[in-house]
Amino acid sequence: MIAKLKGLLDETGEDWAVIDVGGVGYLVHCSSKTLSALGEQGEACTVYTDLQVSENDMRLLGFAESAERDWFRLLTTVQGVGSKVALAILSALSTGELRDACAAQDAATVARANGVGPKLAGRIVNELKDKAGALPGGGVAGVAASAVSHAGAASADAVSALTNLGFKPTTAAAAVAHAQAELGEDARESDLIRVALKRAAG
Repeated sequence: MIAKLKGLLDETGEDWAVIDVGGVGYLVHCSSKTLSALGEQGEACTVYTDLQVSENDMRLLGFAESAERDWFRLLTTVQGVGSKVALAILSALSTGELRDACAAQDAATVARANGVGPKLAGRIVNELKDKAGALPGGGVAGVAASAVSHAGAASADAVSALTNLGFKPTTAAAAVAHAQAELGEDARESDLIRVALKRAAG
């Protein structure tokens, strides 16, 4: 899977950018926050990516920070949140605002995003309230930022791995959350996957 692109910003649109990597142009769909962070046309840039594959479509999503990609992956585990809605949420809210909203059960803040009604916003904060602390974006007392970032990246990648193996996103997310609680915040991705697989398969 393509995890990162480093090249030149070739062109941009309303919700996409083309990154030129060694003469090959990669079309990546982005949030407005990522688009504004990429710089000017022709400048060097780096985007963290996530490849979304469905029966009739394949698209590359791009993010200026790995934290934004982690949140994108977590958001798309919620029923009713596809890539378009997840990008809309990340365009309206910073990762810190999103994390705080989930932790505080503040559905009204999430509903500020285009295409997100009160019902969906409520489902998002309800399903993600216990997982918000594992991802970067907001301050957590007594936890170093580097540790939070590591935990978020490892857990998000573990969820992605289980999903690629055929498990439903909600099942994968629940299994990884259980594994994270069992193994601790510093657990490696491989260990999270191993423990989560046992739970998901059971």
